Amino acid sequence: MIDFTEEQIERYSRHIILPEVGAEGQSKLLNAKVFMIGAGGLGSPIAYYLAAAGVGTIGIADADVVDLSNLQRQIIHNQERIGTPKVESAKQTMQALNPDVKVNTYNYFVTEDNIREIISEYDIIIDGCDNFPTRFLVNDACYFEKKTLISGAMFRFEGQVATYKPHVHKEGPCYRCLYPEPPPTGLVPSCSEAGILGALAGCVGTIQAVEAVKEILGIGDSLSGKLMVFDALRMEWKKLKLRKDPGCPLCGDNPTITDLVTYEQACELKFGE
Repeated sequence: MIDFTEEQIERYSRHIILPEVGAEGQSKLLNAKVFMIGAGGLGSPIAYYLAAAGVGTIGIADADVVDLSNLQRQIIHNQERIGTPKVESAKQTMQALNPDVKVNTYNYFVTEDNIREIISEYDIIIDGCDNFPTRFLVNDACYFEKKTLISGAMFRFEGQVATYKPHVHKEGPCYRCLYPEPPPTGLVPSCSEAGILGALAGCVGTIQAVEAVKEILGIGDSLSGKLMVFDALRMEWKKLKLRKDPGCPLCGDNPTITDLVTYEQACELKFGE
């Protein structure tokens, strides 16, 4: 267990007094390594809250730069950083909040050539990207590397969060059990085409951050095998049960996917819209 400084005892005092966390739990957080895909709408609250919680090492991958249109929802950035790589902007904000946190930046897209090597160094992977090709790539890499994946998505006024860890729960699903293949390119519009409620990103991303902290601490009920769906217009959360698909091409009884698959435009789409 980490020997806390007086400043850390004060900083994390509201965690330490929780019986479910305590000093031992805060030590787990400070020793944890989390990798995030996307420093945009979902990545902003995820990164901010993980840094505040004292997650010791946080990696962020995003190849985009801060744009004025981002600031309606991507709260980790600001107007002065327009044109700055998002990963660098996020790092500045996180370390200004908590100097305990080491932030590793990856100012490029994750691909089939680099993702497995990157995530092998981390405990938990959080997907905050905005496109299907990357979601499938991340899911498959996490399955092969036996990493817990916390996935989030949002569209207009709706969002969803799920945790996938079939390496732990043998009967638990992976992302492909829910969506076997990406939809055809252009079928689902991006947020720049369909629009998105800015504060929705805070709702969905914060749930992802909460789930990551719980996974690190080993407390509460995991979202593994469940899908949380949020409808902002109706202000409703629904929890749906997900089941492992025996015919899943990745984690099913007779898998046909035995290596990473590259889908069209996977490297051309932006993260974290």
